[in-house]
Amino acid sequence: MSTLVRPRKGRIIAGVCAALAHRFGWPVLLMRLLAIVLMVFAGLPLWVYIVLWILIPKEK
Repeated sequence: MSTLVRPRKGRIIAGVCAALAHRFGWPVLLMRLLAIVLMVFAGLPLWVYIVLWILIPKEK
């Protein structure tokens, strides 16, 4: 597992899904699909994504 940072390349909106995927060694597409499914079906609010956007530092 690597450190939790939002990458400069390969991100779509803020890089939160890409950061989590790299951290846990998962494919980025799988993490993005999981985030969408959780937001739609499990009620994961968008503000959780925004909070992670703020808390996860950018790659230097």
